[in-house]
This record gives sequence, C-alpha cells and structure tokens, in this order.
Amino acid sequence: MLVFLWTLPTTLIGLAAGLLWILLGAKVRISHGVVEVHGGRMATCMLHLGGFAAMALGHVIIGCSPGVLDQLRTHEHVHVKQAERWGILFIPAYLLAGLWQLLCGRHAYYDHPFEREAFAAERAEGFACDQKGVE
Repeated sequence: MLVFLWTLPTTLIGLAAGLLWILLGAKVRISHGVVEVHGGRMATCMLHLGGFAAMALGHVIIGCSPGVLDQLRTHEHVHVKQAERWGILFIPAYLLAGLWQLLCGRHAYYDHPFEREAFAAERAEGFACDQKGVE
C-alpha cells in the first residue's frame, strides 16, 4: 500500500494525462495492475509529434493502441517499477538523466539508464519466450 502512496504524485500526473486522452476519444482498461489508456485523437500526436508509442506515468500507461500496449507491456512495466522505486523523484530523475546523456554527448533516449533497464527486460523476456518455444 505504501508503494501506491509513494508513487501517487506521478500516478496523478498520469491520470490527468489519461483523462485528457479519454476526453479526446481514448479507451481505458485495467491490465496487469495498472491503468492503460489507448487510442483516441492523441494517439496520432504521440507518434507523429512526440515520436513515441507509449509512456508510463506511475501506475498509468498511455499508448497508441491496445496492440502497442500489449507489445510494449514489459518495457513500460519496468518504468512502473522505476516510478515505485523513485516515487515523487521519478519525473525529475528521468528528465535529468536524459539531460545528462545529452551533455555527455550521448543519446538522450537510447543511452538513458532508465530506458536501458527497460530494453534489457524486453531482451530478457524475448529470450525467455524463445526458450519456451524450444522446449
């Protein structure tokens, strides 16, 4: 229960963004313990203007479509766990880590430590799925 309180400020930002998405035609579902918001008019903006297909804000994940959410669930749930670890500091830590990568001449997204952790989880799950298929 404390983890939900610790994450609440970031989750409230996610809920506010999700509400905006819903007002613009998005759908909502609860899946794997988080609120998932998908579709609507903002989905196109996410891809074309923002260049991303999904994002996690606390216990809220916003994505372009149900399929995208299914595909990126492992990655986005790493960010949910990061928000649980960092609490109210998650968003500032995420932004500062990206800025630090830029200042060091690296890529703000692909070299970002939070993203690297999420990509590693995706690779590990892909390997686990491959192994299941081999058995």
